[in-house]
Amino acid sequence: MTDVFNEARHAGEFLVSEAEGTRSRDTITIASSVALEAGTVLGKITASGKYKLHDAAASDGTENAAGVLLSAVDASGGDAIGVAILRDAEVDTNALTFKSGISGANKTAALDALKALGVIAR
Repeated sequence: MTDVFNEARHAGEFLVSEAEGTRSRDTITIASSVALEAGTVLGKITASGKYKLHDAAASDGTENAAGVLLSAVDASGGDAIGVAILRDAEVDTNALTFKSGISGANKTAALDALKALGVIAR
């Protein structure tokens, strides 16, 4: 019998390059929701300034992509602190995590929003 090992995405695995030092990164608050893996595309809640999974169908601010989560964060039990890439970086499109079922047009719009922040998908 062969054992199968599924390894979670590593912190920063999606990064192609980033600005020197920690200029591309900021400490953020993930709103109470679910556990998110490294490389998750985030939206920013307008009212609170907290981040959660980008959702193109939302109307709370998270419909606009605002960054990419650097490492996994479990916010299932309440708000949690994380680090996100918010500017001046290149990311691997194939290593990003989007909300399940996102359409091609909405994915393109999210990547365009990240590009406007200086987070370029390759």
